[in-house]
Amino acid sequence: MITKEFTPKRTVCKVTFKVPADWATNEVAIVGDFNEWDPKANPLAKKNGSWEVTLRLAPSTEYTFKYFIDGERWENDDAADAYIPNEFGTEDSVLKIEA
Repeated sequence: MITKEFTPKRTVCKVTFKVPADWATNEVAIVGDFNEWDPKANPLAKKNGSWEVTLRLAPSTEYTFKYFIDGERWENDDAADAYIPNEFGTEDSVLKIEA
């Protein structure tokens, strides 16, 4: 699940990414254009029966991302705005932040 909330002046969009707790045993990280695909940059925390993280992202931007689960598996977000093919023969999730 993805929720988007703009700051009052709409200069930043707070995006919360959530995946079910049963997706992972030990850890979930979100990786994408916004963190140079670094699996250590934005780990999700286990809260209220799910894994989640909130990132502050720029409006009027489109980001490509995936979840890296338990250090071995890649997953897309079921609620992504779109999906595009990647160089590995699979797809990446797309997040579109409208201004």
